[in-house]
Amino acid sequence: LQMFITIHSLIASVSLTALGSQNTTTHFVTEFVLLGFPGPREMQNFFFSLILVVYLLTLLGNGAIVCAVKWDRQLHTPMYLFLGNFAFLEMWYVSTTIPNMLANILSDTKTISFTGCFLQFYFFFSLGTAECFFLSVMAYDRYLAICRPLHYPSIMTGKFCLILVCVCWVSGFLCHPVSIVLISQLSFCGPNIIDHFVCDPGPLFPLVCIPVPSTELICYTVTSINIFGPFLFILGSYILVLRAVFRVPSGAGRTNTLFIQIFIIPHLSLRLFEIFKQCDIVFFVTLVYSVVTPLLNPLIYSLRNKDMKDALRRVLGLGINQN
Repeated sequence: LQMFITIHSLIASVSLTALGSQNTTTHFVTEFVLLGFPGPREMQNFFFSLILVVYLLTLLGNGAIVCAVKWDRQLHTPMYLFLGNFAFLEMWYVSTTIPNMLANILSDTKTISFTGCFLQFYFFFSLGTAECFFLSVMAYDRYLAICRPLHYPSIMTGKFCLILVCVCWVSGFLCHPVSIVLISQLSFCGPNIIDHFVCDPGPLFPLVCIPVPSTELICYTVTSINIFGPFLFILGSYILVLRAVFRVPSGAGRTNTLFIQIFIIPHLSLRLFEIFKQCDIVFFVTLVYSVVTPLLNPLIYSLRNKDMKDALRRVLGLGINQN
C-alpha cells in the first residue's frame, strides 16, 4: 500500500509538472505592451510634441558641450574631460527610451518585443549606472581640486583621468548582465501589459508565472549598491568640499561647487526612489530623471560656467567663420 501511494504521488507530481509546462508554453509572452501615457489622443499628441522638443534640446545642448570640450584646448582639463564624457553619455541615455516612447505614443498597439524590452532594460540601467559613477568621479575631482590643491596636479594626471573614464564606462555596463540574464530566463505567462513607458524590473516581476523572491532580491541588491554607493561617496566628498569652501570668503570656490547643489544631489535623490517601488510616484520620478534631468545638464554647465560659455562662443564662432 505504501509503495502504491508513493508511485501514485510520483505520477501525480510528474503530471502536474507536465501540465504546468504545457500551460507556460501555451501562454508564454513574446512581446510586452508599454502603456506609456494614457489619455485621449489630443493629450497624447501634446505629450508627443513636448517630449520631442525636450529630446531635441537635450541632444543639442549636450552635443554642444561635447564639441566644446573636444575642440577648445582651454577645456582640456580633468573636470571638463569628465563633463564631456558625461554629456556624451546623457545623449545615449535619453536615446535608449525617448525614441521608443515617442513611437509608442503614436502607435495603437504600443508593443515592444521580448528581446527589445530586455535590450532597453540593459542599456537604460547600464548607462544610468555609468552616470552615477561619473558623478562620483566628478565629485572626487572637485574634492582634490578644492581640498588638496597642491597634490591635485600630481594625482589627477592625464593617464589617471583616462583610467577613471574607462572604469566608469566599463563598470556601468558590467553591473547588470547578471540581473538581465536572471530576469530574461523567467517564464512570463501573461498578462503582458507593463504600466510604464520603459521596461523596468518593478512592473516586470508581477508578470512572472510564479514568485521569484531570490531573483528580486539579487536585482534590487545590485540596484541598491549601484545607487547608494555613489550617493554616499558623493555626499562624503562634498561635505568635505563645502566645509573647505565656506572657510574661504571667495565666490570662485563656491562657484566650483554649484553643480552639486543644483544637479548632483537632486539627480541622485531621484534615483533613490527606484529602490522604493511606490507605484504612485515611480512613473513620475522615472520620467523626471530620464527625460527632464538630462535637459538640465547643459543648461547648468553652459549658463553657470564662464569657461564653458566662452568655449561655446569660440566653437560657434569658428563654425560660422568656416562657413
